[in-house]
Amino acid sequence: MNNEIGILSLSLKDLFTKKMLIYSLMPFIVSMLILYILFFIVAGLGVDQLTTMEVQTTQTTIENGIPHTESFQATLAGTGIMKFLMSSALTSWIATFLIYTIGGLMTLYASIFVALLIIGFLTHAILKELQQRHYQDVQMIGYSNAIEGIFLTLKWIFIMILLFFVFIPLYFIPVINIVAFNFPLYYFFHKMLTYDVSSAICTKEEAMKIKFFHANTLRLKTLGLYLLSLIPFVIFFASVFYVIYLGHSYFIETRKLRNES
Repeated sequence: MNNEIGILSLSLKDLFTKKMLIYSLMPFIVSMLILYILFFIVAGLGVDQLTTMEVQTTQTTIENGIPHTESFQATLAGTGIMKFLMSSALTSWIATFLIYTIGGLMTLYASIFVALLIIGFLTHAILKELQQRHYQDVQMIGYSNAIEGIFLTLKWIFIMILLFFVFIPLYFIPVINIVAFNFPLYYFFHKMLTYDVSSAICTKEEAMKIKFFHANTLRLKTLGLYLLSLIPFVIFFASVFYVIYLGHSYFIETRKLRNES
């Protein structure tokens, strides 16, 4: 426990150094630029889809024993659709709830996803700075390469998307749906962070040993970092801290393994 508090304290000190603060601005600026572009692309597609909508109703009445069917068909365009949705309290509440809930979740998840991809390009530089400050006796050997990194990222993205679909039945169960919504993205979050950090510091054998002996500890750490990411906008500034915090953990464990051997 004391060791973990020490790592947290040291990580915060490292975060507020000049170079690390500069690194922290990069994910924020690039992420905001990407999300800004995506917002207008998605908004544009949404407007195109809402330009027209067919509304049709059918009513059957019986007069003198003879059924009469009357049909009503209309095309709503542009703001007419929104007026139609807002025409009653029920549809208004449902539309507003869906827009804010789904839009908020999508923005939050997208920000975490984008920030993870961006921080991957800065991980080696951040860890190199960390090594120079605290772990000059620990050589950064590493085992990653561009092809493997791209392949694993695509693999984890595919599994994440698959999990989102597999968990659809759980989204309608209170409390459980919170876990079901977040588990796929946490899976990607954990895999990306631990791979980026470990592959820059350890050999593949060392990374496998650390994963085997400290799997639960690593999961608890990444889970805590993921929960922190769920606070809006935190991920934009804290992603560098995540690398620093996990970097200390991997440097310490790598030093122990090499001293033992």
